Amino acid sequence: MDELKFPESFAWGAATAAYQIEGGWDTDGKGLNVWDTFTHQGGDRVLKNHTGDVACGSYTLWEEDLKCIKQLGLTHYRFSLSWSRLLPDGTTGFINQKGVEYYNKLIDSLLAMNVTPLVTLYHFDMPQALEDQGGWSSEKTADVFEQYAKFCFSTFGDRVKLWITVNEPAMVAKLGYEQAIFAPGKKETGFGAYRSAHNMIKAHAKAWHMYNTFFKEKQKGLVSIALDSDWAEPLDPNSDGDKEACDRYQQFRLNWFANPIFIDGDYPAVMKSEISRNSKEEGLMTSRLPEFTDEEKKIIKGTADFFCLNYYTSRNVRPLSTKPSGPSYNSDTGAEGIKDPNWPEAGVEWLAVVPWGLRKLLAYIKNTFGDPDIYITENGFAQSDPPVLQDVQRWGYFEETLTEVLKAIKQDGVKLKGYFVWSLLDNFEWNSGYNVRFGLFHVDFNQPNLPRTPYYSAIEYAKVVKENGLISK
Repeated sequence: MDELKFPESFAWGAATAAYQIEGGWDTDGKGLNVWDTFTHQGGDRVLKNHTGDVACGSYTLWEEDLKCIKQLGLTHYRFSLSWSRLLPDGTTGFINQKGVEYYNKLIDSLLAMNVTPLVTLYHFDMPQALEDQGGWSSEKTADVFEQYAKFCFSTFGDRVKLWITVNEPAMVAKLGYEQAIFAPGKKETGFGAYRSAHNMIKAHAKAWHMYNTFFKEKQKGLVSIALDSDWAEPLDPNSDGDKEACDRYQQFRLNWFANPIFIDGDYPAVMKSEISRNSKEEGLMTSRLPEFTDEEKKIIKGTADFFCLNYYTSRNVRPLSTKPSGPSYNSDTGAEGIKDPNWPEAGVEWLAVVPWGLRKLLAYIKNTFGDPDIYITENGFAQSDPPVLQDVQRWGYFEETLTEVLKAIKQDGVKLKGYFVWSLLDNFEWNSGYNVRFGLFHVDFNQPNLPRTPYYSAIEYAKVVKENGLISK
């Protein structure tokens, strides 16, 4: 039975994000964010033109969320602060007290239930006023973010001890500033992803130093950044071309951010060489990948107190079969990920279920980034709409995944400190709207009171949390 147990004080959690659950998009003085603008522009940017205007109604129904957390018996809850609910124009020039009160109530109530909050400062929802001045394309945003972080640390840091600065910067950079799939919908191929990523890394480092210098001694908290990654395997393990493509795929995704923050303050060598070479071929005088100064590298290196991983799927990788015309992130990577037809899909086309990929990725992080403490800050499996409440198959995926997680801890020596399911609730899943259901709790979006009902997987997850281990069959 001991083999099925997780380490003592293992963090069992679920995760949400402000725009995806809160609703109340213009309530009590909240400012516009880029997703408000993006979804209100229509034009099929989001499936069925869904918006997060109401979402799960958590701005008013937060006590219903607490009941869900209690029912699961969670030790931790990850949620994000709505930057524009706290600071309507993104700056501390005007503080929206109603927003402060909302998060104070939530944090105090969690602590009263012995649930530890893990708080994300930025989860895709840049204030529109800042985006109008360039958003992550602008260096100035890093300084504004630093002041926002300082405000949050001073306002909530007496009670919040675990912080994430930025959620999935690679997704923001690629989908928001390169491919125009996510808000703010900028299409700056070949430049936008790198420029925005550069400024997010600097913003993260500034926030970490702000905490370390002015808050850590008294508040004794920890600060990190949440990085998303697939696990990548060469399509043909005997092909040198596939192996090289696989390495590039990994370096251009996880290591893009993890290398500067956890290793040496700079981008991976292969990113620098590939983008520089391509830039020269395009007749450019300098690389499309911005450079950090030596001083910036020193500032960026070592700015994470633990490693946050969001994992969903894996890919078999080969070199790009057809190179896109013109400069782009994809052509620089020169690799494409392919789903193995034998991997089951969960609710949405891109999500192939590969539990062993998570174990391999955890070992890779241990061996590559200095054996850090790791939290899996998102992992989950979707159902398409309409979902079934008896999601027995989906729970099977969770069990397989948790088994691989346990192997990573017990057999590979990974210092894994916690696991957070995405998501506590069915919610607004970005450009998939409400058609993709990741929740442990079903939300009926057709009823005005948005009732929450546990799926079978929620009931089973609660048993694992209670046992601090897998249940033997």
